[in-house]
Amino acid sequence: MARAVSARRRAISTVIAWIIGFLIFFPILWTVITSFKTELEAFSIPPKFLFFDWTLENYEIVQERSNYLRFVTNSLILSIGSCLVSLLVAIPAAWSMAFSPGKRTKDLLMWMLSTKMMPPVGALIPVYLIFRDLGLLDTRGGLIAILFLLDLPIIVWMLYTYFKEIPGEILEAARMDGASLWKELVFVLAPMAVPGIASTLLLNIILAWNESFWTLNLTTSSAAPLTAFIASYSSPEGLFWAKLSAASTMAIAPILVIGWFAQKQLVRGLTFGAVK
Repeated sequence: MARAVSARRRAISTVIAWIIGFLIFFPILWTVITSFKTELEAFSIPPKFLFFDWTLENYEIVQERSNYLRFVTNSLILSIGSCLVSLLVAIPAAWSMAFSPGKRTKDLLMWMLSTKMMPPVGALIPVYLIFRDLGLLDTRGGLIAILFLLDLPIIVWMLYTYFKEIPGEILEAARMDGASLWKELVFVLAPMAVPGIASTLLLNIILAWNESFWTLNLTTSSAAPLTAFIASYSSPEGLFWAKLSAASTMAIAPILVIGWFAQKQLVRGLTFGAVK
């Protein structure tokens, strides 16, 4: 029988959790606060936390200088599009590895994971030349393809873990009732793995949204997402911290809102099958 947790221990654990959470969130908080400062106050020593002249000037300048809606539209299309394509490939792949494993299934999973260990810059030149020859530079289709390849190993691994927690007897019963492979995937497996699929989708949307290396090297203007929008405020003339903070705040705001409203589904999916 589990031991009862004392009120003191629970209070200490809560305080420690809040402190760790604040330390993790502090860079984001500081970025938001800096976005309301003037450039002079952004460089002030010692730094001013709350007591300064708050201004919306940086947001006005960023809006005038850049087409924010175009950048955020590109980010939405790239992140959601790449993750949906990844799911179409990853769900059947994870199903086959979880319920019809072969001798090399574990080796294949490790090989897929090993592709995430290579520094992206190691593949930049061949990928860039392929994109140039195929006319995919600065296109949404090209970026969706590269983000799809980046996300696929993680999506397959996560879905494989979720599917392994589903009893195989349920699928066998569906087959005995005459369910085809397609019906088995759509009407039996998918509904049972909704938390896992949803959390996988959300997590990989966040990863695709934050991807900067490939988006900065394979785009210039037409398909440029919010990562390029942020990078445009770091120039040879200098670093404009206040304006850069305003651009960063505008870039992370949509994904923070999505994460806030989907946090229960995300946590439920990430802990799917963790407690027996």
